[in-house]
Amino acid sequence: MSIERDLREYYDREAAAGTRAARGSRGRRDEHRAAFIERLRAEDRRSIVEIGAGPGTDAVVFVAAGLEYMGFDLSVGNARFARDAGLAIVPASVYAPPFRPGAFTAGWTMSTLLHVPDERFDEALRATTALLLPGAPLAIGMWGGVDSEAVWADDHFDPPRFFSFRSHDRIQEMLGRHGVVESFDVWETERAPGSYQFIVLRV
Repeated sequence: MSIERDLREYYDREAAAGTRAARGSRGRRDEHRAAFIERLRAEDRRSIVEIGAGPGTDAVVFVAAGLEYMGFDLSVGNARFARDAGLAIVPASVYAPPFRPGAFTAGWTMSTLLHVPDERFDEALRATTALLLPGAPLAIGMWGGVDSEAVWADDHFDPPRFFSFRSHDRIQEMLGRHGVVESFDVWETERAPGSYQFIVLRV
């Protein structure tokens, strides 16, 4: 099984169906995004990179807020959809970002590190944090609360996706190897495994 190959195929099919682009408010996550934008303004941070940008749902908000935005996504279909909408999103892997090191003053990645197995987590975080200037805030969101790695057999499209969920204590320890966890918020959702984790890591 190639995790990235299967993920790319899954999200390309989802992009073609238009299901993710049609989603509306994310509730509490949207509230955290607004607060993160205010944090960037208060710190005079003007550029942001998004890792796992999807079709550009968050990108639209960052651009409207006046931030210099660039993003990348594993799915060529998502990147094409975003490009057609005038957004600066390109196809690339989390392990090989397409931008130069230290190019951004902030980072944003939602529900992307879910697809990174534990054995490659530090590799992905090193590649991500390398894009940021020292001291930059990186907002990270993912489902978690339990420790489990598996392919979700009952998925919407083929091939099914790989997920890695982490307990609250363990994800903070893992992220702490790459910076300082400044904030950690958790709320319950109707999706498995039930909890969404929102973290701000100061790299």
